[in-house]
Amino acid sequence: MLESINIQDLTDVYIIPWAINIVMVLAIFLVGRKIAHILLNIVDKMLNKAGMDTMLVGFVHSILNALLLLFIIIASFDQLGVDTTSFIALIGAAGLAVGLALQGSLQNFASGVLLIVFRPFKVGHFIEAGGAAGVVEEIGIFSTRMRTGDNREIIVPNGAIYGGTITNNSARATRRIDMVFGISYDDDIRKAKQIMQSIIDADERILKEPETLIAVGELANSSVNFNVRPWVNTADYWTVKFDLTEKIKLAFDDNGITIPYPQMDLHISKSANQQDS
Repeated sequence: MLESINIQDLTDVYIIPWAINIVMVLAIFLVGRKIAHILLNIVDKMLNKAGMDTMLVGFVHSILNALLLLFIIIASFDQLGVDTTSFIALIGAAGLAVGLALQGSLQNFASGVLLIVFRPFKVGHFIEAGGAAGVVEEIGIFSTRMRTGDNREIIVPNGAIYGGTITNNSARATRRIDMVFGISYDDDIRKAKQIMQSIIDADERILKEPETLIAVGELANSSVNFNVRPWVNTADYWTVKFDLTEKIKLAFDDNGITIPYPQMDLHISKSANQQDS
């Protein structure tokens, strides 16, 4: 039986073609990996030169590396004579199924990429977004971690942040403090205004420009309300607001300026039977 096997035909028909295909597959794989490495280095340099976030650069690198490797593997299978059409269709169907199953995660991922690219806020900024407020400590691909004023940790999905309104309280170097102080109708509004102006002028943390506004904003039911709007550096916002509230209240007390508060006058009338008795 062995004598009936034609070694020459076996070599020509099977061994040599398969050996050539295997060598070509190895060449395609090795050359493809080398080209992919060069392309990835070029992309990394372009993204870093554009000032892209390091986390996003690493993520893009990983995605491109996986796609290029998949392309090289398909090209290698095609060289071996494997029908890659059904293989590609299978990958597409699997990708669609995974995409539908991870729809929420993909939304958070896309929002995370947009947050890193467009940078509506940075680490260290105090923001209000996604139904939470706090200092940003980490911007991840899928979620953002914040720290509240009482030192609690909040993790908010990026989809909830980017899909809603973002209020960045730290984006500007200066902020305006909006305060309202009410005095009695019987008090001297010129004196009250002078007291508040002197307190504001004595505080070095309050900026001279823009000028602080002190004006009568409303003649309310039981009080004359002053709008007091000083400008401060963003880092001094809360300390100045708390200090002004206390100092103005104490100064009003020392100078006989009253701050009205809600109260009710109760009038009791006697009934007819009580009056007759």
